[in-house]
Order: sequence, then structure tokens, then C-alpha cells
Amino acid sequence: MKIGEKSTIVLLLLAALVLINFLASSYPAKLDLTAQRIYTLSKGTRSLLAKIEEPVDLQFYFSRSLEGLPISFKNYATRVEELLRQYEAAANGLIRLEVIDPEPDSEEEEAAARAGIRGQSLQNGGALYFGLSAAQADNQAVIAFFTTNRESFLEYDISQLLYSVQQFDKPRLGLLTSLPLRSPTAMPMPGQPRPAPDQVVLGEWERTFEIIDIQASDTDLPDNLDLLAVIHPQEPGPQLVYAIDQHVLAGKPLFLALDPSSRHFKDQGGQNQMFGRPPPNVSSDLPNLLAAWGVTYESQQVVGDNTLASQVITNQGNVRFPVWLTLPEGQFNADLLPTSTLKTMLMIEAGSFTLSESEDLKLVPMIQTTASAGNVASMMLNFTPPEELGRQINPAGEPKILAGLIEGAFRTAYPNGRPADPAGGTGDEPDEAESPDPPGLKTSTRPGTVMLVMDTDWLLDTYSVRRMNFLGMTALEPLNDNLSFGSSCLEYLGGSEDLISIRGKGTILRPFKVVQRMEVAAQERHQAQLEEVEARLREVQNQLNQLATEQTEGRRLVATPEIQKSIEDFRAQEASVRAERRKIRKALREDIERLETVLLLANLLIVPVGIGLLGVVFFTRRNRRQTI
Repeated sequence: MKIGEKSTIVLLLLAALVLINFLASSYPAKLDLTAQRIYTLSKGTRSLLAKIEEPVDLQFYFSRSLEGLPISFKNYATRVEELLRQYEAAANGLIRLEVIDPEPDSEEEEAAARAGIRGQSLQNGGALYFGLSAAQADNQAVIAFFTTNRESFLEYDISQLLYSVQQFDKPRLGLLTSLPLRSPTAMPMPGQPRPAPDQVVLGEWERTFEIIDIQASDTDLPDNLDLLAVIHPQEPGPQLVYAIDQHVLAGKPLFLALDPSSRHFKDQGGQNQMFGRPPPNVSSDLPNLLAAWGVTYESQQVVGDNTLASQVITNQGNVRFPVWLTLPEGQFNADLLPTSTLKTMLMIEAGSFTLSESEDLKLVPMIQTTASAGNVASMMLNFTPPEELGRQINPAGEPKILAGLIEGAFRTAYPNGRPADPAGGTGDEPDEAESPDPPGLKTSTRPGTVMLVMDTDWLLDTYSVRRMNFLGMTALEPLNDNLSFGSSCLEYLGGSEDLISIRGKGTILRPFKVVQRMEVAAQERHQAQLEEVEARLREVQNQLNQLATEQTEGRRLVATPEIQKSIEDFRAQEASVRAERRKIRKALREDIERLETVLLLANLLIVPVGIGLLGVVFFTRRNRRQTI
């Protein structure tokens, strides 16, 4: 073969490579090889897209041409745009995507501001726009700015935006509670104090939902509820419990908050006693429903955890309350949206629960204690000092679940249909008497969702916000993330079953776990040796202190040969450990550099080597055919 022919073949191969890359980038089908399939739309998102009836216009604003833009934003924006292209392709023409670069002092920048996209100021004085606007008919909604700390929930945020822009009415939230979330409507008598305002969490819910109040004496639920919240129920009738059962079996979400020891009603008990009223029930339970679902919950047991004990100021000073749990970031499920961004919460005398193994139901823990938690009888809280409570806690050896999401196919607690409503019935004992009503659902018609939280005090302002007077106006300061959790739980459940099914995914930043393990292992070896040296140092210092008290001669220290030898040995050992530490650090650097070199060579050579192998195979087959 002549040199000219070889050159022509090489040029043709290069041209073919460029053409293949171009066609691959233009071809709509993609292959997602990421570990958590971050570029693949989930089943819930595809179901939501299939329900779009009218076109939705998406305008993605990103200041790509802005000077001094960090590369991290460019990479993240590329991922957002690629994901939006997936939405557009999967919507069968009902999503129209427009990518806009709002340059400074341009009409596009003004349009971004009008749409509600927030410009973030950079150090060079420029404004970075990085948001998404969605519009369908007269409805509009925006993601004002894509933040990297929510990257794992990027698909959920976009799907939730699409869902919200298609809703013309607020979802209907049924609320059954004995807690004073709503301020009394009756005006106080002259001389009486003004009633407390609505609890802040109720105002947060009213922004998103149309709230329909339900009383414990009701025998049925209001029609057309999208979501039901049952919080510290007190003596609901059996017919109302049956209605809750049927709500869940119909596939509609339920937010259920129970409490083995409500601090609020404990405080109310003292006031009731002063006025001759019966004490309120401090615990709450729905035993029929929980038993049918396979949930084990002891309504007279409170969770205590010395590791999570809160510091409470009392007349005796600062006291650690092991049943007042201050929950840090590590106790929340980072992969579930309502708990993904929580940093700290406060739960007061909470309970816990477990779910029996079942093929029909799945439990996703949301909030857990540490493995040092144990149970304490709620009746003991009134008689036992906090420090004694801490000693009575027997660790269970595994975390206790304070809140969780139960999903799947539920079974009814009333297999014989709607129960009769006996006079004075509490709903604690099922009445399986036949009724003339048609039989209800026995199992879920579609997958259901129950969010179960074993505390209720966290919803009250007392434990979640501080009210302050600022220039004659009331300002609120969050004490923790209780309010955020209360808002996000119901927003999550009230979105749609498609949104609930969307889980958090990974990020485009993949940690180099091999290097991390090498560093951790080296640090552990190093730390162990340092602790050994410090132990020997303390031993020598103790010997020196003993010598100083026993053998002194006119302010002059007299050391025995044994102590002198110990000092010399310690110095020799210290020098040896320092030399070994240098070797460890050197070996660590060499391992990391060797690994980086291998990865660099692999990245540089994998494509040309692959093309070369294809060329060898091509020429081998070609020469073989010519020989034949």
C-alpha cells in the first residue's frame, strides 16, 4: 500500500470519527451509564408528563456568556439543560423549551427579572441568572435560582414546577387535630387576655392548601380531599376511623402525627385541675389502623437518648433532658426530600415505631435516634429527675425510628365494612357489625402513602419559632428546622403520587473513594501512633511530678538514673515515630500520585487506543479478504 493511500485512509478514519461524534450528539437516544442514572427520567416523571393536556412553555435562563463565571456553575447548567431536553423529548410536543442567555442590559435580562428569576451578584459585579420559568395558559411558576445543594433533587424540583403550573385550584387538605393550631374565633371577655394567634405552621399550610377542619365527632370525611392530616387525635368515633382507613385504601396520602406524651397537654392538665376540669389525654393512638398496617407503636413509651439530650435551663441551672431530643443533621434521611436539607430539630418526649416485614408495605425511615436510645415509661417522667432518667435508659443497640414513610398496598382494618357507631364509642375497639352501606375497600386500589411521625409538640410555636417585636411589627425567628419539616412534609404528600415516587439522585460530582479510603487509613495509623506517644509522654510526666515532690534539693531537681533512662527512651521513640510518620505521608503521596498518573494516562489513551484497535481489526480483515 502506498504512502498516499495510507494518508487518505487515516484522514477518512478521522473524518468518520468526527461524523460519528456529531451523529451521536444529534441522535435523540442516550445511554445513561451513571451509577444512579441521574440523566434518566424516573417513572413518576414520565407518568406526570403523560398527563399534560395543554402545552407548557419552559424558559431556561442562564448567563452562560458572563465573564468570570465559575466552572462549577457551567457544569451544573449543562446538566440542567440536558435534563430539560429529556423532559422536552418525553412530553410528545407538549413542552416547548427555550434556552436564554440574559446578557447585561438586554431585553432578556429584563424578561428574566419580570419572570421572577433572581440574579445573583458575583465578585466582578456581574449578575448571574440561573433559573427556570414555566407557563401554561395564565398560570406561571418559577424556580428562581438553581442551587447546587439541591442537585440531588433536581428532577423533583422540575417535575414539581410542571405539576404546580397545571393546578388552577389549591389542593384540599383535611385537618383533624386536638392541638390548638388555630386561634379561637370567639372574642375574649373584657379583662381576659387576647387569644394566641394561629400557629405559624398552619399559616404555612394555608399558603399551599385549602384547609377543611374535621372534628373528632364527625362520622365521615369531607368529599374530594387531596390530602388528610391527623394530628394527636382524641377519641375519634369508629366511623371516622373507618373513613380514614378508606381514604388510605383509595391511594390518597395521610400525614399522621401521634404522641405518647404531649408536653402541651401536660401543661394544660395543671390548668384544668385548677378549674375543676378533667385532665386532657396526653397520649394519642389509632390502634386499629396501626395494627392492620403492621405498625408496632407503644403509646405509653417515650424515647430517651443521652447522646441527643437537650440542654434545658431550669431553676437548678442547665440540665440535660434525655427525652427532649435535639436531632442533628446525621439523624435525617438525606435521600428523602422533606428531610434532605434539615440541620436540626427538637422533639419533645417522642415515641417510636417499627413495621413488621411485609411484601406489600415498605418503610423508609425519615428521622432516627442514635443506637444509644432506649424506652422510658411515660408515667415515670412526672416523678423522675432528668439525670435519673438518663441512667434508666437501656440502649437498644440500634436507632429508633421517630418518623417514617410507609408506602405500598394497605389492608383495611374493617374487613366487614363500615362499623356501627355505638353511643359513647371511642373507636378503640372495632365493631364489625354489618351495616346496610355497601362494603368498603378491602385493599388499596393503588399504592398508598402514610407519613408517620411519633411526636406532635414540634409543630407548636413554643418549640419551633421565637416571636420578636421589630419596629412595631412581629418578626419570627426560627429556633430550628421544625417549621421547615412541617411545611415540606405536607407539600411533599400533597403534590401527587407521581411526585412522591421521585427519589433523590446523585450529583455529577463523584468523590474519589479510593483516595479517600487511602487517606483515612493512613490517618488512622498516624492517629494511633500519636495516641501511643502521648500516653508514654503522660507516663513520664507523672514520674517527673512524683520525683519533684519526693526528691528536691534546694529548688534543684534530682533525677534518678531510671527516670533519665525513661526520658532518653521516650525521646528515641518520639524520633522514631516522627520518622515513621514522614514515611507514611510520603507513601500516601506516592500512592495518590501513582493513581492520578494511571487515571490521566487512561483518560488520554482510551480513545486513541480504542480507535487503533478498531483500525487493526479493520486492516486485518481487509488484508485477509484480499489474500483470499
